[in-house]
Amino acid sequence: MLIGVPTEVKTHEYRVGLVPGSVREFTHHGHQVLVETNAATGIGFTDDDYRKVGAEIAGDAAEVFARADMIVKVKEPQPAEITMLREGQILFTYLHLAADRALTDGLLESGCVGIAYETVTDPHGRLPLLAPMSEVAGRMSIQVGAFNLEKEQGGAGVLLGGVPGVAAARVLIIGGGVSGINAARMAMGMEAKVTVLDRSVERLAELDMHFGGQLNTLYSTVDAIHSHVAEADLVIGAVLVPGAAAPKLVSEDLVKAMRPGSVMVDIAIDQGGCFETSRPTSHDAPTYIEHEVVHYCVTNMPGAVARTSTFALNNATLPYAIEIANQGYKVALNNNSHLRNGLNVHHGRLTYAAIARDLELPYVDAESALA
Repeated sequence: MLIGVPTEVKTHEYRVGLVPGSVREFTHHGHQVLVETNAATGIGFTDDDYRKVGAEIAGDAAEVFARADMIVKVKEPQPAEITMLREGQILFTYLHLAADRALTDGLLESGCVGIAYETVTDPHGRLPLLAPMSEVAGRMSIQVGAFNLEKEQGGAGVLLGGVPGVAAARVLIIGGGVSGINAARMAMGMEAKVTVLDRSVERLAELDMHFGGQLNTLYSTVDAIHSHVAEADLVIGAVLVPGAAAPKLVSEDLVKAMRPGSVMVDIAIDQGGCFETSRPTSHDAPTYIEHEVVHYCVTNMPGAVARTSTFALNNATLPYAIEIANQGYKVALNNNSHLRNGLNVHHGRLTYAAIARDLELPYVDAESALA
């Protein structure tokens, strides 16, 4: 199979679908890899680094899309990239379709086979290809939250950990999954007062056993959200419904009730965001202020630490990408139900129920589509 790796074109996105070590793995299995020139200069790899492991270098993205059997990317294809996809071409990347009708329509029209990292599962029901970026985003959320609490950034002028004689900041994390637990670890490490809300009693018990009295855990209800958001200096939205749009858990009225200079970081923005006042931002303009509250809603947060993120993502995606290349996507998806859960679009048909429900589009289950 010929694997294509284009340069990411989303604003300030420096990650790359395959690092040279991953390319070597593909060539070891007898596949060809075509990498767009300068695809990884942002994380310190040159075209020669790719040539040394057997890759061919393409002059532009058009050549990559025209020749490749499978495109391996990081972020969802941008409008110019969608027009280059073709019938039956495999696209393996993050898609986050539930929050983007135009992208979904474009992929359906292209006829491509879209396999989304974020809906691939493992035998335990976890999301192994989303987890590494959730870890990065969770840890970053506290860094950016602490920075934006500074007065010069529009914040209230609060130091996250406080100092002797001055109270530490109150951090509320909505969602105790991978992003949430990583945010909690960072916030506690900076000596903030941290509360996690989640609807899984089992997850809350795990967090309590792991962190003990350092972490305040509460069952998530409307009342709990209302009372704790209003008191928080920093609110992290770490809610995930696999494949579906994120629920709006913090209303605009509740944002109005927050103290001026508070900060909200919406990790769920890729799936539409879990704050009613959230709207997508980018790394060149990451924040905006609404109702005197700073909002950070960057849709590709891990792109800011692109080298770390790329290696973490490759560690997770490479075995699945090799499986698809070695077996062909139909055999691979039919043999591996967890990989099959990643199939979102197939030859003009939507194959993921939660996306179809959120976008009110027709749906066919993946097994039927593959048959």
